[in-house]
Amino acid sequence: MAEGTNSSSGGGNSGLAFIVGGLVVVVAVLAFFMFSGGMTQKKSIDVDISASAPKLDAPKLPEAPKAPGG
Repeated sequence: MAEGTNSSSGGGNSGLAFIVGGLVVVVAVLAFFMFSGGMTQKKSIDVDISASAPKLDAPKLPEAPKAPGG
């Protein structure tokens, strides 16, 4: 008797689900482009740093003084 009065087709809920699903797809696509660089080709950078260190010569120490009496 009261079964037919409380039936809803869920039209509003399915529309909301469609919108939320679309937003999830948009966020996933944006995250892909932001974190992976998208479809751009990555540039290969090769850095070769070669520097010769200066030759360090320590100063010569003076000779030790002679022991007295010897």
